[in-house]
Order: sequence, then structure tokens, then C-alpha cells
Amino acid sequence: MSNDGGMAAYLFHQGTNTYAYEYLGASRVRSGEGYDYVFRTWAPNADEVSLVSDFTGWDSPVRMERVTERGVYELIFHSERDLDGSAYKYLIRRGGRSLYKGDPYARYCRTGLDGASILFTSTYRFSDESWYPARRKAILGENGRFCPSPISIYEVHAASFARREDGGFLSYRELCDLLLPYVKSMGFTHVEFLPLAEYPYDGSWGYQVCGFYAPTSRFGDPDGLRYLVDTFHRNGVGVILDWVPAHFPKDEWGLYEFDGAPLYEYQGKDRQESRSWGTRFFDLGREEVQSFLISNALYFFREFHVDGLRVDAVASMLYLDYDREPDEWIPNANGTNINLEAVAFFRKLNTAVFAENPDALMIAEESTSFSSITKPVHEGGLGFNFKWNMGFANDLFDYVATDPYFRAGKHSALNFPLMYAFTENYILPISHDEVVHGKKSLIDKCCGGYEEKFSTARALLLLQMTYPGKKMIFMGCEFAQFREWDFEHSLEWFMLDYPAHRAFREYVASLLRLYLERPELYELDFTPDGFEWILPDESEKNLVAYRRKSISGKALTVVVSFSGTEQTVRIPCTKDGLSPLFVSVETGALADGAIRIGRIRNRYYANITVPPLSGMILTEEANQTIVIKENENVL
Repeated sequence: MSNDGGMAAYLFHQGTNTYAYEYLGASRVRSGEGYDYVFRTWAPNADEVSLVSDFTGWDSPVRMERVTERGVYELIFHSERDLDGSAYKYLIRRGGRSLYKGDPYARYCRTGLDGASILFTSTYRFSDESWYPARRKAILGENGRFCPSPISIYEVHAASFARREDGGFLSYRELCDLLLPYVKSMGFTHVEFLPLAEYPYDGSWGYQVCGFYAPTSRFGDPDGLRYLVDTFHRNGVGVILDWVPAHFPKDEWGLYEFDGAPLYEYQGKDRQESRSWGTRFFDLGREEVQSFLISNALYFFREFHVDGLRVDAVASMLYLDYDREPDEWIPNANGTNINLEAVAFFRKLNTAVFAENPDALMIAEESTSFSSITKPVHEGGLGFNFKWNMGFANDLFDYVATDPYFRAGKHSALNFPLMYAFTENYILPISHDEVVHGKKSLIDKCCGGYEEKFSTARALLLLQMTYPGKKMIFMGCEFAQFREWDFEHSLEWFMLDYPAHRAFREYVASLLRLYLERPELYELDFTPDGFEWILPDESEKNLVAYRRKSISGKALTVVVSFSGTEQTVRIPCTKDGLSPLFVSVETGALADGAIRIGRIRNRYYANITVPPLSGMILTEEANQTIVIKENENVL
């Protein structure tokens, strides 16, 4: 069964084997009365590679044979019994050193510092066929219009969404059974999990991955994750995973200097290591690493039916000088700071993903102004179809943290995002990164006393839900948890015993449900046709007003005020006037007479009294008696 000259080996070394996990790693083949287990790993710098395991003896290594010139080693092990559940590692010797390494392609790993690989054969059978036609229609749309559908994402850290009474982790199945009805009741269309591939250190939140092909065993076996995705799909909710192709930690059993020398990581010190994270960057120009990473992305689409990947730390991959001093990096062949190998990698990755999954979500977490992130590869872009708008979030959080008296000087936080809103396909994120490390929780970011914080947060979320772009909220923000997110403990669900927090969650749920019901708020997110400014520059009033439009031409008017005092504005309208569809004030309704309709010659206006720290969504669909006063002095 040696694959010395086989096509799989050839493609792997060429960087084009997108099923590398079927060639490398451990696979089981029925053989007579028993089983043949085929182990393969890539270790070109090794002097010798052996298998050690529960079934061969940890102190009795079984040597593997080098079967390709570029360093693939292979062993065929016959067993009379099924070895599923057994642990194994590779013993790699080089220059007198002995390294015990986990299998880079292992489907299952032991959590923790040991990191032993575990043989695992899935027995799960998906039953989510009905999900895919709806997904395709939602993302690809019709008549060439991309994603004319609502996307509202609930970002989740599986280890701290909820815990058992003893503080232990929920299993994938327990998490599914708790999280799914909650997400459905709130009105989210998708969940996005912080990384679920195996990671040794809880404090990394999953972003320091050692077992890229192994869903973390903290929550059960890989079929538990399959059950979760399948169940979500059968209930109409999509699943996105965070994916980390930028870097990996230096745990001894992981990819770090896998065969006794830099292999998966860059060779040169100018690119090799992240100072801030203490991790190694993947060598994106190496063909075998490309096969490893692109196969890994497709593995989660094929084997776990995920709907998308949020690709972490894209900026760290794109820039040669990322987190480096001026004398610590070398320009590319063009003399610039762009990592040309990373650019080529992203184009290759996204081309491969969309070739199989044209309706996938490939979301870039990219924090700079690098252009054409979400442009197709054939148009010179990187080929993602979504990008987090991190500037929108950071500027807005800084704005609401400022006392209303001084907000006029920061008004660009409200109107500048529309200067670039249609240059990429944006998701507007309120993410985990913004509610930790002293940045405060969402509610606590807001300036003012207790009531003012709640009012400001309600207005902020109304702004997010009505600006162009798809939506994302991190868990806990929806019920205004005051404490920063703590990865070691459950969310503070007891806060819902307090009326203000219970009411805030119901407000968010009502806002999300309205978002799902009104095409004006999502059909034209990526074109200026869906947005029109009414009042962009009311900096002294800390206020903006705008319209959102649907494909059919219907429109909603939105007014959001971050002023600490009542404001009055004049909004052009039709003779039918404007009626409140949704308001953020705690009572859920505007005061009598807050909207008065006037006419000057043949032009109609709504004279609106806007409460402090509030937002409102208005419609021209008549639902109240409107009295028009001729030539009223509307201001």
C-alpha cells in the first residue's frame, strides 16, 4: 500500500491535495478478519520516524518507512481487533534528539498538555438535506444580487456560554440542546463558535491550536460536533467556526519544529514568530503547508457541514511588518511590506472553498485598509465574501464611552462608516475581543449612570441593526452583562433575575425579530441603493437620520440620538407621514405628539421630538391618524 509515486503524494507535495487528510494521518481499512491501519506523516528533516501507542507499546517504537523523497513516512499496522479509541504518537529522532509528536492530521486528540492522538472513525449520519436549498438561496440570491437576506450572528465561546453545576464543561450535545432554543427564541440566523479545533491552553480561548483536524475533546468526541451542526441545520440555524491558519503555539507535542527543525513554520527569523502571541507563523509559501491548511478548511465543510469559516488574524498574515520593528522584517521582491505568499494563499484557499461550496461564508477578520478583501479572485481580490468592519465597532465604542457633552467632536464615528460601507461586504461585529482585557462589557462601555448606560446601549444596537452590513453580537451582550467576559466561568445568567436585564434581552430579541421581518434592513446591504442620508452632520445634536430601502423600493426612516437631552428634527416625508415602527425607549413607545406632520407648499415634513439617548425606526405605512397643519413652522 506504499504510495511512493501515487497521485495523492504528488498532489500533496505540489500543494494541491485538498484531501490531504485522507492521505496523511491514520486511516482504517477492513482486512480479512481484522483491520489494516495506515499511518502517514510528513517529516522530511527526520533521521527516523516511529509509531508509539497503546497497541504497540509506548516503550516499543515501530519504525515507519520513508515513502517519498520529500519526506512522507508510512506504516501499515495490522490488528485483529478494532483499535478505535486507542492513543498514539509519532516518535521522531533527529540529530540525537527524540520528539514525541501528535499526528497533525489526527481526527481526535486528548485535551491538555499530553496531546496524544486518538484513533476515531465517525459513525454519524447527517440528516440536514433540507437546509442547503435555503442556504444557497440566502447567500447567492437571485439575478446576481449577493446575499439579499438577513444574517444575524450570535458569537459563542463554547466553554463559557454555560457550565454544569460543578463548573465542568457542557458536552457538544448538551450545549446544542441548550443553545439552539435560545438562539431561535432570540432571532439569530447563525451561531459562530470561537475555535473548536483542539487547543492545549484554555486561556487562548481556542486561538492557539495544536490539533487542527480534531474538534476539541473538552466537549466530547467529533460526532458530538456533527450532531450539533446537524441539529442546528434541521432547525434552520447556520453554524460558523473560527479558523486559525495564521499561527500555532510552541507546545512540544504540536506542529512546533515538528521533525526537529522548522517545518510548518517559516524558516527565516524575519517571518517565523509572533512577539505578542509567542507563536509560530505558518510558512504559507510551502506547498505541503498549503495542502495541510486548505484541506483543513475543506475538512470542516465536508465532514462537519459547517456553513462558514471566520478566518482569524488575516492582517498578521498579509503584512511582513506586522508586530515587528523596522529592522526586524525584509521587504518583498517589490520593495513593499505585503506578504505576497499570503496573498496567493488566500486566493488559492477561497478558490478551492467556493469551487465546492459556492454558498459558503468565508469571513476575514482583517483590521486594516487592505483593499479588495471581499472582491472575487478573478477580479484581483483575495476572494473572501465577507469582512468584519472592526473600524466601525472601535469608533462607535469610543463614541458611546464619551460624555454626550463632548460627542460633537467625535461625530465621524456615526457618519464616516458610510464613506466606505460599500467598498467591501461587511459584517458589523460586536465581538469577544471588545469585551475583555479592561475594555469593559458592552453595557459598561456606555457613558453615564445606570439608566443612561441602558438607554445608550439600546440606541447603539438599533444603530448597528439598521446600518448597512450583516450583524454579529457576542454572547452576554444581549442581556447587558456588566462584568467583562470571563473565559473560565459561565455567563452571568442570574442577571436575568433583574428586570432591567430581562427587559434589555427582550428588547434585543424584538429588534432582531424586526430585522428578520423587514427587507429594507438587509436586502441592499452592499450597494448605495439601499441607503440614503437624511441628517448625516448633526454633530451638535449627537444625532443621525437616514433611510434604508428594499429591492421593491420600500423605505424605513431611522433616527438615532446619542444626546443627553431631547432633540427636535425635521424629516422629509410623504403626505402619509411617518409612524413609529420600533423605538428604543424603555417604555417601547413615543410620547403623544412626538411626531407631527407639517406641510410647506407641496412638501411634507415630520416634526419629530427625539428623546435623549434613543433611536427609532419609522415607516410611511399608515397606522395612526395624521393631522396635517398647513405651513407649520416645523422647527
